[in-house]
Amino acid sequence: MTPRDRDRRAAELRTVIEHAIHQYYVLHAPELSDPEYDRLFRELQDLEAKHPHLRTADSPTHRVGAEPAVSLPKHRHGVPMLSLANAFDSAELEAWEKRIARIAPEAPEAGYNLELKIDGAAVSLTYESGVLTVGATRGNGTVGEEITANVRTIPDIPLRLQGKGWPQEAEIRGEVYFPLETFRKLNEARTEAGEATFANPRNSAAGSLRQLDSKVTRSRGLRFYAFSVEPYENVAETQHQLLDKLQSWGFRVAPHRTRVPTLDDAKSQIEQLEKTLGELEFEADGVVVKVDLLSIHAELGVVGGREPRWAIARKFAPEVAVTRLLNIGINVGRTGTLNPYAELEPIEVGGVTVSNATLHNMDVIAAKDVRIGDWVEVTRAGEVIPQVLGPVREKRTGKEKTFQIPTHCPVCGTPVQHEDDEVAYICPNEKCPGRILESLAHFASSGAMDIRGLGYQRVSQLVNAGFISNPADIYELKAGELEELEGLGKKSAEQLVAAVEESKSQPLATLLFALGIRHVGAEVAKLIAKKFGSMDEITAAPPEEISEIEGVGDTIAEAVAAYFARSQNRSLIRNLAHLGLCTTEEGTEGGTLADEVYVITGTLPSLSRARATALIERAGGRLTSNVSKKTTALVVGSEPGRKLELAHKLGVETIDEAELLRRAGGNA
Repeated sequence: MTPRDRDRRAAELRTVIEHAIHQYYVLHAPELSDPEYDRLFRELQDLEAKHPHLRTADSPTHRVGAEPAVSLPKHRHGVPMLSLANAFDSAELEAWEKRIARIAPEAPEAGYNLELKIDGAAVSLTYESGVLTVGATRGNGTVGEEITANVRTIPDIPLRLQGKGWPQEAEIRGEVYFPLETFRKLNEARTEAGEATFANPRNSAAGSLRQLDSKVTRSRGLRFYAFSVEPYENVAETQHQLLDKLQSWGFRVAPHRTRVPTLDDAKSQIEQLEKTLGELEFEADGVVVKVDLLSIHAELGVVGGREPRWAIARKFAPEVAVTRLLNIGINVGRTGTLNPYAELEPIEVGGVTVSNATLHNMDVIAAKDVRIGDWVEVTRAGEVIPQVLGPVREKRTGKEKTFQIPTHCPVCGTPVQHEDDEVAYICPNEKCPGRILESLAHFASSGAMDIRGLGYQRVSQLVNAGFISNPADIYELKAGELEELEGLGKKSAEQLVAAVEESKSQPLATLLFALGIRHVGAEVAKLIAKKFGSMDEITAAPPEEISEIEGVGDTIAEAVAAYFARSQNRSLIRNLAHLGLCTTEEGTEGGTLADEVYVITGTLPSLSRARATALIERAGGRLTSNVSKKTTALVVGSEPGRKLELAHKLGVETIDEAELLRRAGGNA
């Protein structure tokens, strides 16, 4: 290939790959199959590795991440990034309109543009001649931190603007956010890996953007919506047109945006938007109301150098309840982490009675200054996980007690370990009854080996009765012995033993995850299993080789190697293999569901979510959370949700469990 041919091919690959990324992430209408995309991406990577001058500023290979930075340099915004004033009810919204009408009488007549206020982290993206050159955090509005390598890893931020009509130099402003499903899965993975969970999507998005290692940012699954451009002159006449223009340049803009002629219409529309909160993929805490005509913005100006008069945030009322914090309990996780939780006077929050709530970790308790006996505000994060927002300090009597971090494990009494650079406090005793119970419950759980009938209470009963103390014991349970236990008759005991036998067919990745190795969540387990192919190879792998896997860093590699270095763990693996568990990875290329994408709604008759996922992946397919045009089929169970309605709208095929089993070519 001549130098000219290489240049032409690299340019062609950049164009095709970026177009594919836009089709996949922004339009949800992929044109390339995953294997074809991977092939083209590797070709571009190889070209750039051999000829570094071919790696341009807009090369999609930047999305993989750069080498870790030493620090984040400061960046001065060309135009200050403003914050918004808030209106908490209709009266405050009406007062805002009266204020702007006094300065610009024509403002109310111009109509308003409404946009959901996404609860994320504001960023500024500088484009020169259409190419992304700088990404920066908001900072204090005038000076932020430069995070270019990190924003390049976010798939729906264009590295080169599309279409036409963009300024030669422009700053695109928008919000980086954590999709709620992605955030939930990340916290589940961190819990499974024995790591402290993140407090909320907004703070986690901001923290992910400020990582020194952009590969970490990339792994978080952040997304982006654009909402403004500086300078906006000669771009559009109205905010509504400006959003259309941003969309034509390749950006995603927030859904449910609408233009209304009057403030009364705006108030009515805001009421409707508040009803959609449970259906959104992101957290939203209000609606931004903007004077639609851009030419009036300069006339209205800015208050105190920080808040534009031409826009205001109409905030939603959060679902918050106040109750008394009776005590702070400690749960010892399967990897030894001491996880604090709040024991509350029962209170209804969002239609659910809450008596326990997460406190995340010891640092959060200290930062919020939560004390035993406090009256506290409680909400349900993402309408799912109850959490303590903080104390109501004006209700304090002086009798409240400051929480003391345990110096010894509350279950076994072993001295607690804590590294200065880690959040977690650890019970290092692998024989701690608390750790054993949690590890066995995790091993049998629906996300791991998925042994039906072996839930937390049953595991606890079997441990207390002396039947099991490690995972291998589960596979030596006998129905005749179990039926004597309270709550287990002959039939139930036989069903439990049958479910245990059935779980032996779970793939290597599932078994690896079920072992409960610290830092190894379900996705990391898949990466390691795919790389090595067998438990024997994983057991023998040095940490340097494990860390070479993309998405697996030194910390995870050292944890895996340390786990298999212990003789009792190697003995456990030998026993499990002898008992018939799957310890080799099955290939998925050419499977009956190769390159197909499935989504499940409702409860399936016999398959749990974990077992359905394993079934689909073993046949070469993928299970995702959201229905889109790229979905091959929606698997419908009992009590389906809104995904069924969306599938009908998009023309996505709907099937039942029996058809899924037929397509996958076997039983679960």
